[in-house]
Amino acid sequence: MKDWRRGRADRSLWQALSDGYVMVFSIVLIGAMVISSIVRAQQVVAICDTAGCLAARGLLPWASVAGILASTLVLSRMFGPVVASAAEGFWLMDGPTDRRRLLAGRLVAAIVLALVVGGLLGALIAALTGSPLPEVGIWALAGGFGSAGLLAFAAAEQGLDRRWVVTVFQWIIGTAAIGTLVLLVFGAAGWIDLGGAHLIAVELAYIVAGAGLLLVLVAGFVAYRRLRGVRRNRLTAGGSLLSGLQGAAFALEFALIRDILIEAKARERGHVKPTRGAGSGMTALVMRDVQRLWRQPMRLVTLAATVVVPYAVQALGLATLNPPLSALVLVAALIPFMNSLRVLTRTRGLQRCFPFDPGKVKQAAMVVPGVLALLWAIAALPAFMGVGGGVTVDPIDAASAAVVTGIAGFLGAVRWVSARPPDYSGPIMSTGFGAMPPGLMFSLLRGLDMVALVTLPIVLGWPVWISLVVGLIAFMILRSGLDRDQLMEQQEEQKRELAEERRRRDGTAAPKSKIKVQRNR
Repeated sequence: MKDWRRGRADRSLWQALSDGYVMVFSIVLIGAMVISSIVRAQQVVAICDTAGCLAARGLLPWASVAGILASTLVLSRMFGPVVASAAEGFWLMDGPTDRRRLLAGRLVAAIVLALVVGGLLGALIAALTGSPLPEVGIWALAGGFGSAGLLAFAAAEQGLDRRWVVTVFQWIIGTAAIGTLVLLVFGAAGWIDLGGAHLIAVELAYIVAGAGLLLVLVAGFVAYRRLRGVRRNRLTAGGSLLSGLQGAAFALEFALIRDILIEAKARERGHVKPTRGAGSGMTALVMRDVQRLWRQPMRLVTLAATVVVPYAVQALGLATLNPPLSALVLVAALIPFMNSLRVLTRTRGLQRCFPFDPGKVKQAAMVVPGVLALLWAIAALPAFMGVGGGVTVDPIDAASAAVVTGIAGFLGAVRWVSARPPDYSGPIMSTGFGAMPPGLMFSLLRGLDMVALVTLPIVLGWPVWISLVVGLIAFMILRSGLDRDQLMEQQEEQKRELAEERRRRDGTAAPKSKIKVQRNR
């Protein structure tokens, strides 16, 4: 296979690199922006030099690294981590060949990728919290070797087709991340003493790096030995899921990526117990979302866990940036509660089956997420008041900031879920990355634009009523659901009616044809 592929290559390595100048320029530009953001963040964080801020800056990298490790286990359990395409599974897996010759390189590539990505994320988060350069390197080693070791461990468990062990470790590490954030808030509020927490966190980083390196060696060797017995269905399932995600990612359709992941999760679950609906009219749509809350209660646990974020941001001394940062986290937490809105906005035929106005149908699908956003804002109110540490704020201003943050997160989630996909049937723009539809360029800003519009006035120190008015206007636009195609159809219909009215007044309109009924005698 390798000889066949190399013999039919139509481009050299140098030609491929020369064609990637746009990517290189983008990487350099984004790198410069990231470095500038890191320097700016360190200058902002250095202003807060209290004991609570210092302890928070020492614990936040550990919570972030724990989140990176938990995410590594989630991705490993979702994809494999070793995958194969359906063609390879049909063509090669049935033959009398050693599967390790085909899969060993992919195992090594996955471990190296986890090492690099985990190290970069660990270093980035440590740098953003104002850590000195040696500690940035320590956290980079912890994130890199920890992620690589856990991925090797997941690959070893894949050889036995056993997932529950990986799931248990995933929940343990995720609980440790959330517990660290809670501990950070308690220390910033002065409820507990975190004097030596910084040194303990650095020592834990050394332990995580060492344990990760040991797992890379031991679990990686065990995973290599077990590659021969990996089930073909397990390999091809991850490959099919990965290929579907690649197609959606190429179109920058992140909502479609989530749809594919939900479908894969539902297929893995198999079946659920059906539940009879309640109520009638719009109440039935609202009650169906309420029933989904009890069917998947882990989403409520995740939403409740995100309340810690505004407390942690306030404890770090970033009170000015607390509304936009917390609103972005709220957007990610509210998206799983908007499955009804997602189905109704992407399936217009189903929406027209309801004997109600489309705006009212969408509004009914927004009730449960809106109530959850309000409860989240109430729970986060003490954070904006400075109860968890940081700068103390007047209760009225804190309540205004909490409400604006909840509105921004809610509108951002609605915008992210209900946005239309790019229209490839219209004009195509020529860019440095190739031809693309105009809407594709703004796919990355879905949800972020609502957060920026609503929270930017209070970040700049403007009156709160500006944010509220902007949020109300955005809600009316999102509720109406008018897009470009519908506006053009309405415009054409109005032009046609106006032309008929003019012809009728001028007497040039065609006479109305009489209805002829043929009777059988």
